[in-house]
Amino acid sequence: MLIRFFTRMLILVGFAAFGGIGFGRSFAALLAMSAIFSAAVGAIKRERPFEGTLNHWDETLAYAALFCLANGLNHLVPA
Repeated sequence: MLIRFFTRMLILVGFAAFGGIGFGRSFAALLAMSAIFSAAVGAIKRERPFEGTLNHWDETLAYAALFCLANGLNHLVPA
């Protein structure tokens, strides 16, 4: 899960760097979409949240936390 998470983060940073609305807003939007995607995959695979091993639900929480951080920083920094 950690390798998948960091690989996806590198891809998201790469796409956000070329976003037309700015890096911060693009990155926040991509993090939100990644959180939704990970939650959907976790539900489809019927993974249980708070298991002993890391799964898509833990990845969803990480993306959601990073989205909140990025979105909060976007509101602090003037465009």
